[in-house]
Amino acid sequence: MDQDQLEKNKKKYKKAIEPFQPKPSYFKNCFKAFLIGGVICAIGQGIANLYIYYFDLTEKTVASAMLGTLILIASVLTALGIYDRIGQFAGAGSIATVTGFANAISSSALEHKSEGVVLGIAGNMFKIAGAVIVFGVVSAYIVSMIRLLVQTLIS
Repeated sequence: MDQDQLEKNKKKYKKAIEPFQPKPSYFKNCFKAFLIGGVICAIGQGIANLYIYYFDLTEKTVASAMLGTLILIASVLTALGIYDRIGQFAGAGSIATVTGFANAISSSALEHKSEGVVLGIAGNMFKIAGAVIVFGVVSAYIVSMIRLLVQTLIS
């Protein structure tokens, strides 16, 4: 079978199965993502408020403690298998926050724990999240260089 015939068969197959595929509910998916993402952010704000009230942290210093707590909670929920169910329900609403990043790293570590600490967990933990880290660092560098250039030109 040549390449043209193969492409024609692929197109025929896609057209034949199209009526049987479920149509995604974009509004419903966006609403669920917005709802769960908002709940995660509200929980983070609640944790920050508790740290400010009970531990006398300032609004500037509370962010690190709150983010660390959210990362810990997401990692524990990932280990218990709960965060996966949240992610299936919420979609992008659960991965757009720092908890989604913690879930990606924790799930990779859990998946490869049978291979040992160094080669399994440490070697594979950043496979998924590594790209996020690299692009985050690169984009932060580019934005900071643009800001420095603009500040230099203005003053």
